[in-house]
Amino acid sequence: MPHFTVDTNIARAKTLHADFYTSQEVFDQCRERMFATSWQFIGGSDMVKNAGDVYPFTLLPDYLDEPLLLTNDKSNQVHLLSNVCTHRGNIVAEKACKLNNLRCRYHGRLFGLDGKFASMPEFKEVEDFPSKDDDLTALSLFKWSNWLFTSLNPIYQPEIFFKDMKERVSWMPLDDFKLYPELCRTFDVKANWALYCENYLEGFHIPFVHAGLNAVIDFGEYATELFFPYSSLQLGLARTNENCFDLPENSPDYGRNVAAYYFWVFPNMMFNFYPWGLSVNVVEPVSVGECRVRFISYVWDETKLDNGAGSGLDKVEAEDEEIVQNVQRGVRSRFYKHGRYSVTREQGTHHFHRILAEFINK
Repeated sequence: MPHFTVDTNIARAKTLHADFYTSQEVFDQCRERMFATSWQFIGGSDMVKNAGDVYPFTLLPDYLDEPLLLTNDKSNQVHLLSNVCTHRGNIVAEKACKLNNLRCRYHGRLFGLDGKFASMPEFKEVEDFPSKDDDLTALSLFKWSNWLFTSLNPIYQPEIFFKDMKERVSWMPLDDFKLYPELCRTFDVKANWALYCENYLEGFHIPFVHAGLNAVIDFGEYATELFFPYSSLQLGLARTNENCFDLPENSPDYGRNVAAYYFWVFPNMMFNFYPWGLSVNVVEPVSVGECRVRFISYVWDETKLDNGAGSGLDKVEAEDEEIVQNVQRGVRSRFYKHGRYSVTREQGTHHFHRILAEFINK
């Protein structure tokens, strides 16, 4: 297994070795060491808004590929369960619907909406049955406003990932943010998931890659804040006060022309707050050299859509895709091993690389 080292001093440090983006072994290790132990975005709680609602989904298809199930029981308690029957491994719920209970259609095993075993045909003679092992596995749920997150192996508390972001935007009426399916997008990118994330984590490339965004953002005032251990913020300040947040006095950014808050949460989530609302970007690993990026849009003020830093997101995405796909080709070269960091512009990428090295070396 390759060992990765990133100097804590950014002025001395070299970037991650190219093996990180090209090794199947590293890609497989990231699955359990990073993605299974971190917190992952599920979606809005309105997917199971009413008692009896059932919503099956797969967490990170093609990578974690875990069949899960959201339910809302008769007491309006939301549960997150394994969607795999404890008898022979069949998928229990196959589509979103309203139910009184969960019945596996393979052999009729019955569960409550809380995942507890209820009954099973032809099992009277089975000894020491039922036991806790016959319940559907219940997973941890973390809720922030109307958004749900989970971890398959929650060895870390969610607050260490989300605390700083939650505090920074606590003044926003997050409960009023509404999902706009027509604005949601999925992009297939021929690049390693980490290359996509590290591109996001620096504004260094904006003047060279994003002419439209550069016309709105004041690159000279673009700032990165590192939140230890596992998140960061890039603050996009505008050249004028047009298309900016109307910040309250209790905001630490009051008096500044904030056009966008770009929050990153390890390992693969971006929360981009604009005056119109929020674009959640989830980077889903598919293979060593391919990832899937989902843009999920929640609108707060639709009158501000298509203006400022939060406009033209599809164009910005296309520009980023072209760059990171070229980088994926480049890191496969026998002549590339490491790069160096800009001390003033690549703090976010350096922070990310240090975390990657920490997790992969465990």
